[in-house]
Amino acid sequence: MGGRRLSVLALYAGGFLGPFGGAVTSSVLPEIGADFRVSAGTAAVTLTGYLLPFAAFMLFSGTLGERWGARRTVRTAYVVYVAASALCAVSWSFPVLIGGRAVQGAANAFTTPLLLAAVAAATPRERLGRALGVFASMQAAGQTSAPLVGGLAAEASWRWAFVGAAVVAGLLAVGGLPADPPKAERPPRLRSAWRPRTLRLAAVGFVGWGCLGGMSFLVALRLGDDFGLGSGERGLVLTGFGVVGIGTARLTGWLIDRFGPRRCVLLGTTVGAVVFALVGVLPSLVAAGVLWSLAGALSQAVLVGLNALVLRDDGGNRGGSVSVLQSFRFLGGALSPMAFVPLYHLHPVTAFLTPAALVLLLPPGLLWRAAGRRGDGGPAG
Repeated sequence: MGGRRLSVLALYAGGFLGPFGGAVTSSVLPEIGADFRVSAGTAAVTLTGYLLPFAAFMLFSGTLGERWGARRTVRTAYVVYVAASALCAVSWSFPVLIGGRAVQGAANAFTTPLLLAAVAAATPRERLGRALGVFASMQAAGQTSAPLVGGLAAEASWRWAFVGAAVVAGLLAVGGLPADPPKAERPPRLRSAWRPRTLRLAAVGFVGWGCLGGMSFLVALRLGDDFGLGSGERGLVLTGFGVVGIGTARLTGWLIDRFGPRRCVLLGTTVGAVVFALVGVLPSLVAAGVLWSLAGALSQAVLVGLNALVLRDDGGNRGGSVSVLQSFRFLGGALSPMAFVPLYHLHPVTAFLTPAALVLLLPPGLLWRAAGRRGDGGPAG
């Protein structure tokens, strides 16, 4: 029993690594730029260079992992992640660093969906929301702590942050591996992960993250322009989103088990849309900060609820289906700055109201069509 518990805890620990690795350079862009004699804006490519391969490979990584075997796939991905992190730590030019970041993102695409599927396979259906809530809290912890750890490492050298990531990935390669499910008669095909129901849920993830959870850049712009906050002060306010998300993840999971994932996703998108609109229009710094922190809890309701909706349906390709969902989520986050930063410069209030309207209006119809006759709204549905 104790060994099984340790194995499940190791799966949760794997959820920490991906978001941590993705965001670890966010606070050290000036230092990276100075080392390679590029601007901080150019150094920001280290974020995009990780995120785009991560999202792109997840379109099919879960299905391939199910076919190859989850344990072997995840172990191989961790080993590749170790090598990529070491390459980043010793990178002698900026293109080499970007190449290492791209390999990191691609490797992580082969861990996250398979770990989620393994958590679902090891958890009774009636407690799935709580288990996914714990996994989400580990992801939020990775996302929130990465800028702090990167900044502290940069006191000596930003390269030490990648050494730490390599050590963690190496330990997970030894002890953080999922068990392989019983082999199906036929290996899953890519199209089994691209069913209309999964695609509709993925579209909700695309809108929910691209227009709510992934909008910290827009909040940061307003904090600087309207309230005159410096970079450190902006970072402190934005951290509230992740801290509240971590603190409420288990409660979110309990609510999903009690009332059903579809209702919780609808609650998260509906209330989240109103909260985000208020962040953009209220004249109070305190109100904007508190509401943005509340958005962290509502975003968790959306993401954990969507994961539960996909993973409760054992269609023979859990890993592939949740992989598609996660890919669309991160694609939404990658595209939202291109869509809303230009709009912000034209009319700041409209830049907040437009994504809020999208989050309010699009998910209900998509969720209703995805539910069909399945009864996904209740705890047993």
